[in-house]
Amino acid sequence: MLMLAVIDANILVSALWSRNGSPAKVLSLVLNGKVIPCIDSRIMHEYRAVLSRPKFGFTEREIDALLSWFEDYGFSVVPEPLEDAFIDEADKKFYEVARHCGAVLVTGNLKHFPSDPQIVNAATFLKMVQK
Repeated sequence: MLMLAVIDANILVSALWSRNGSPAKVLSLVLNGKVIPCIDSRIMHEYRAVLSRPKFGFTEREIDALLSWFEDYGFSVVPEPLEDAFIDEADKKFYEVARHCGAVLVTGNLKHFPSDPQIVNAATFLKMVQK
């Protein structure tokens, strides 16, 4: 069964840094077509901005390849803005897209989001996919 998921930028960074952890397994599910990523232009912009930080050491070619894949195979939406207040307003876009799509939001920063069973860390998401 295919699942829709919004992948927080911190999951992408973790997946690319350590190919053996839960975030890497989540990204593998996305790249193998078992999970459809939900995106919007703001998320794509954040992915590029975060992955381009010099401290991560990703090449422009690597970033372009990954983001092109998300653009080609992701489910792109234009969600309605939500009034919910966030600890970090920059995270709100991920929540808005997840709510719009009825998707699971996979993040490494659970504390930044409202308590919701559809907002999970990578390990919990992997358990959800296996059910």
